[in-house]
Amino acid sequence: MGQRFEGKTAFVTGGSRGIGRAIVEQFAQEGANVAIIDVNEEALEGAASELREAGYSVYTKVGSVANREDVELAMKEVYEMFGSIDILVNNAGVIRDNLVFKMTDEDWLTVMNVHLTGAFYASRAAQAYMTKQNYGRIINLSSTSALGNRGQANYSTAKAGLQGLTKTLAIELGRYGVTVNAVAPGFIETDMTKATAERMGVPFDQFVEFTTKAIPVGRSGKPEDIANAVLFFADEKSSFVSGQIIYVAGGPRT
Repeated sequence: MGQRFEGKTAFVTGGSRGIGRAIVEQFAQEGANVAIIDVNEEALEGAASELREAGYSVYTKVGSVANREDVELAMKEVYEMFGSIDILVNNAGVIRDNLVFKMTDEDWLTVMNVHLTGAFYASRAAQAYMTKQNYGRIINLSSTSALGNRGQANYSTAKAGLQGLTKTLAIELGRYGVTVNAVAPGFIETDMTKATAERMGVPFDQFVEFTTKAIPVGRSGKPEDIANAVLFFADEKSSFVSGQIIYVAGGPRT
């Protein structure tokens, strides 16, 4: 296995399960020190235990990206532990799907705070370290829902906002050797999409089969598909790629 991230530190929000976990594992396998902040203590402990048993260097913290103090403290501790913060992946997310006339203030604010405010807090904290070392990679997890999706006014708005944040940070931070890009997943088999199927009252295997019919490559996505794209943006060889959004959805998106 290649070691293209040896000596680098990757900080992944919401990295204990699903897409985040796949991203963490791939970074670790390719030599990076990995740091995870997550609200799910049980999943976090499980992920940390398995990674350490495999011989990887891991930092974990139970905390919310929507809490500025949690994020800033975690960044400080990671820097003190590993000596640098080279890569930030803003992956943490939740869904509170509903049609707009049923959507509560809490549904809206929860999604905005985790996806958008959380990415802002983490990016602002990370760039303080990255600009001093004249090197950094920030990768945001957007979604095809940024283009609009029924029942997801909150989620779609937050994911579209992440694309604007991506492009703006790319402009502001490029002179310091920091690139900022986004990966926008399509349908990926995760706990989040399982929750969507449950909300719709559809068995997950049927939900996957139905959704796959509309995907040009003829299959659903897996967390590893998104991790592959994230690691492309994180690679040192991608230094001339910044402010971009890549749709990883098995087909074209406008």
